[in-house]
Amino acid sequence: MSTETPTVAPPSAVTGGRATVALLVVLFASFMDLLDVTIVTVAAPSIRDDLHASEAQLQWMLAGYTLALGSGLITGGRIGDAHGRRRVFLLGLAGFALTSMACALAPSAGALIATRVLQGLAGGLMVPQVFGIIRSSFAPAAMARAFGAYGAVQGLAAVAGPLLGGALVDADLWGTAWRTIFWVNVPVAAVALALGARVLPESTASRRERLDTAGAVLSALAIALILLPLVQGRDWGWPWWGWALLATGLGLLALFAAYERGLASRGGLPVLDPGLLRVRTFTAGLAASVLFFGALGSFFLVLSLYLQAGTHRSAWDTGLVILPYAIGSMLTSGAGVQLAAKAGRALLITGSLVLAASQALLWALVRDGGHPGYWPLAAALFLGGLGLGLGAPILVNVILAGVPGHQAGAAGGVLSTVNQIGGAVGVAVLGTVFFDALPSTPSPAAYADALTTVLPWQVAAYLAAALLTLPLPKTTTPTP
Repeated sequence: MSTETPTVAPPSAVTGGRATVALLVVLFASFMDLLDVTIVTVAAPSIRDDLHASEAQLQWMLAGYTLALGSGLITGGRIGDAHGRRRVFLLGLAGFALTSMACALAPSAGALIATRVLQGLAGGLMVPQVFGIIRSSFAPAAMARAFGAYGAVQGLAAVAGPLLGGALVDADLWGTAWRTIFWVNVPVAAVALALGARVLPESTASRRERLDTAGAVLSALAIALILLPLVQGRDWGWPWWGWALLATGLGLLALFAAYERGLASRGGLPVLDPGLLRVRTFTAGLAASVLFFGALGSFFLVLSLYLQAGTHRSAWDTGLVILPYAIGSMLTSGAGVQLAAKAGRALLITGSLVLAASQALLWALVRDGGHPGYWPLAAALFLGGLGLGLGAPILVNVILAGVPGHQAGAAGGVLSTVNQIGGAVGVAVLGTVFFDALPSTPSPAAYADALTTVLPWQVAAYLAAALLTLPLPKTTTPTP
């Protein structure tokens, strides 16, 4: 497999002002997707109070979105390859706008969960096309700048999410309270749709592959059945049939694995290539990724609830407390990417250890049920952001460096999916630990106690992720 950089532009390359507008369109779409995760966590207490949502329903509002998004990434990418990336991107973008509107109009917690799942599915169509459009539509030099801009947008979304969520909830524009966090997507998507229809070029893969629809459905159903009793078990009283659902989900996972092996043996293109699981570094990397993003996925939900219900901070003040985390991440992410080629694994281990230290420091601040001031909290979160910036941006590249070149594309799709599913699992498991520690009528001090129950598990997850990282390649230089 050649590793040389192409020196000619793709046939469908766009140039000049049209290229700038095309890039803005796909970056706006990416921004909305990244924003929608962090912005909801800050608004979670307001949503709970307005819709009288249970703790389990709050978890589903986050986990449902990430699970649906993760389940659709691989299939969505292949649909775009087969039927046109521009067409599928615009379809996903329109769906994201409509489902955002439906989220804003949701009359109940159950309706909001359902529309969040649909929003995640729309994101599963839209998000994979971003990389395909950039790769197929820009000349090599412009492509490098486009991916650099994409990285900058990720950082901007991390900073903007908590602040924008807090500002919109506190502003209570036209009496809409938390609903504005979803309404804001609609005009942005409408402008992106109008511009995208004019400037985005169409592209398809040279070879059309048959979709593994059965595999995608089996895997999503299995994960949903595993998460369902974990999230709902407390409300149900942990009945025997909840454990039966969990066992059924595990059985479906085994059936999924058997189906994927059979499909691969017949020459098909499975969602999960069984050959990847025989690559030791890849399986270790998947486990590390689940722990890494699982700890991260639950953190901001429980932190936001603690800050607002436990310390009586407003949504805006909560966003300001979380802001140093995003700033820390932005400061180290650039350096991490530059050093990844020489010290990828070392950076990943260091990032995980720094994140563990950040959670331990936060535990020390809140363990006595007190109300730490802004600067102690900001210092602990800033430290966590530094760790995240070292580890998260290079995690995928370090793991993929141990995968043979001909399997790198499939491995990247699986890893992106697992990252999302890991976040959903973290919300389910650690969110349940948090809510299980709360009494039926929690006092502000009880939220501090619940947070101190969760934080040691997050420390353990990051330490375990660091250990699992040890077998991974030392650098991000790919395997031939």
